[in-house]
Amino acid sequence: MEPHSDLHPAAQKIATAAEATMDTLVDLAVEAIWQQVPAYMDSHDEQLRRDVTVHVRSVFTVFLAGVTGGRPARRADFVLTRQQATRRVSQGISLADFLHAFRIGQLVLWQGVLDAAGEEPLAREAALSLVAELMRVIELGSTVAAEAYVEAQQHALAESDRVRRDLLEDLLARRSTFAGPKGALLRTVGLGPDTRLLVATAAPAGELPHSYTLRDAAAVVGRVRGGRGRGLAVVRQDEIVCVTPVPRAGVDAAVADMRQACTELAEHRVRLAVGVSTVHPGLLAVPEAYSEARVAREGLGQAEGVLALPLLTTFDYLVLRDDETARRLVRPEVRQFVAEDLAAGGALIATLVEFAACDLNAKTAAERLHLHVNTAYYRLERIAERTGCDLRKLTDVMELLIAVRVLGARPPLTAGTS
Repeated sequence: MEPHSDLHPAAQKIATAAEATMDTLVDLAVEAIWQQVPAYMDSHDEQLRRDVTVHVRSVFTVFLAGVTGGRPARRADFVLTRQQATRRVSQGISLADFLHAFRIGQLVLWQGVLDAAGEEPLAREAALSLVAELMRVIELGSTVAAEAYVEAQQHALAESDRVRRDLLEDLLARRSTFAGPKGALLRTVGLGPDTRLLVATAAPAGELPHSYTLRDAAAVVGRVRGGRGRGLAVVRQDEIVCVTPVPRAGVDAAVADMRQACTELAEHRVRLAVGVSTVHPGLLAVPEAYSEARVAREGLGQAEGVLALPLLTTFDYLVLRDDETARRLVRPEVRQFVAEDLAAGGALIATLVEFAACDLNAKTAAERLHLHVNTAYYRLERIAERTGCDLRKLTDVMELLIAVRVLGARPPLTAGTS
């Protein structure tokens, strides 16, 4: 390489000496990266260290070529940096760690320049003349690296979303053979052919804030900490669908996690209606589980919250479906009672529901409602008068409870979010 005519002779000597120790400097830089950036030390990618060595050597060469050739570093000099940034995405190295490693390498290079200068004052002064070029290499190289990394990350994210969507559609179509990226994704999320699983479906209960997308919400809803894997969470048109392994702690733990996720989202004004299926025996049962989850979610109507079928009674489930025929079968006087009491605040309906929950014990119901027992008796008498039902008969009480549910006056008691 021809020396640059404008370069201070001592600086030229320093650059030549640094170039002569290139192998040592590269090794020192790579070792420093492994010692100072835990993500590199913890990586299981066997190719990573070789990639970093090649990249460090390339950047050092750009700097020394700029010094000795008298040409400032250009974007075109960092083709390998773009390639390496793309590889770091697939190797699981974050952008912050990648840029940290880049800076560590340049610090090692600068120390090599100082070592080559020795203690001679003129040589030290000459070394300082190289700072500008080194800073340009750091600034331009970091910029190219960051741009390439973000571009590769966005591409990887789009590809990951596509694989997730395709996998979900395959599961809903009852396909059972998965290879390549789909098979790898199933293993990653803890789902196998015979994995006991739940399916949940979530939809916004109102408008999403401008700063939030359904995909953002899916990342939160998809967390089920008690399971063997995180589960598969996919945005499908206007809903989020989650296929989740049943946690070792049981269904209650999965539902509790789902409710916690909804609470976290509500803090950002993201309100979801979530339906959760019963437990199913494996991947081939995903279509049935999804249908159940849709029924549960629709049972919430326009309300937010989590409605989990495993936590419902058979009665709750039977009156959960939107059935117009069932509504038409409600007697006119009962229909009128429900409508009028709802308009008045629903006190009689609340008393009826609690009375049934207390096994038709008015005293216990009064205590749970914080009422005087005479008030409870008065309300029950008013219900009987207005509906023609005898609340001492289980069949009449059941008729009223069914009417209340199918007319949408009160969701199942287990449909809350806490």
